Amino acid sequence: MRTKLSQFNYDFDKNLVAQYPTPNRHDSRLMVIHRDTGKIEHKTFKDVMDYFDDGDVMIFNNTKVFPARLYGKKEKTGAKIEVFLLRELNVEQRLWDVLVDPARKIRVGNKLYFMDDAGNEILVAEVVDNTTSRGRTIRFLYDGSDEDFRKDLSSLGNTPLPKYILRNSEESDKERYQTVFAKEIGAVAAPTAGLHFSEELLKRLEIKGINFSEITLHIGLGTFRTIDVEDLSKHKMDAEYFRIKPDAADVVNKGKLENRRICAVGTTSMRAIETAVSAEDLLKPAEGWTNLFVYPPYDFSIANSMITNFHLPKSSLLIMVCAFGGQDLIMDAYQEAIKEKYRFFSYGDAMLIL
Repeated sequence: MRTKLSQFNYDFDKNLVAQYPTPNRHDSRLMVIHRDTGKIEHKTFKDVMDYFDDGDVMIFNNTKVFPARLYGKKEKTGAKIEVFLLRELNVEQRLWDVLVDPARKIRVGNKLYFMDDAGNEILVAEVVDNTTSRGRTIRFLYDGSDEDFRKDLSSLGNTPLPKYILRNSEESDKERYQTVFAKEIGAVAAPTAGLHFSEELLKRLEIKGINFSEITLHIGLGTFRTIDVEDLSKHKMDAEYFRIKPDAADVVNKGKLENRRICAVGTTSMRAIETAVSAEDLLKPAEGWTNLFVYPPYDFSIANSMITNFHLPKSSLLIMVCAFGGQDLIMDAYQEAIKEKYRFFSYGDAMLIL
């Protein structure tokens, strides 16, 4: 029997979409779901400590979001253009894959100008290729050093908040739309399950004896791309870069061999570790690109628990969570979350599946 997209739909109140994070990271709400009994508990995120013991493992995605949203002007007309940086194609030539909006105004050969708040021209880019209806390849025309170029790009860029956050990015988002353990620059969206961990909570978990394994998966916009096929076996995920270092794999495998609780913090951590499973069902060091699409039925090899946020209907993220937690149980939990007015999506509340 084929798994269908329509099985992962739900109706929700748009007022539940979190527009801002909680004042303290660890004070968001936490729904705890027990797969063995179907029991659902309502907690605060800092209570996550109560479910882990000495020797258990948490796997974090240490990707770092870069300020990917730029606002520029088109040459001659001065029309305002939004440019969303997706990935760097060539460092020396300063070539980037981008999305542009409005796309119909942007053609090959056009020059785009990016100014600071005072109206000074900082960067100029030329459109060199059309890739999709909204996609373009652009080349930044810059004579300075790579370090200066990065600084200018960073100063002009805005935190790439998702479109369902109906406000402009603010200064506070530079910190809050980033995990406290973010290190490796390369994501255009935050690994949102990790946003709930404060420095204080991490320290308390460490004192309790929980071991941390840091992996990297650079989140691209493909994670959030609309699935447009009813038969999920026909959906193709965009590839995302990931890296699992030997020491990170060792921490996980030690816990697994000792029958500890292994927790994937977020769907991105889960996707990376499921891409790198050895013949012995252990985690192996790996680096490359993954287009793994996890949907029910699916046998998970590494993690036996998971922390995640509440995701969009019919999204690949919700579908993965249903594969892990059980489709009926997770969809029932979403109805419970709506009834209890949990906060949804990137800046919203969290779910722990045991």
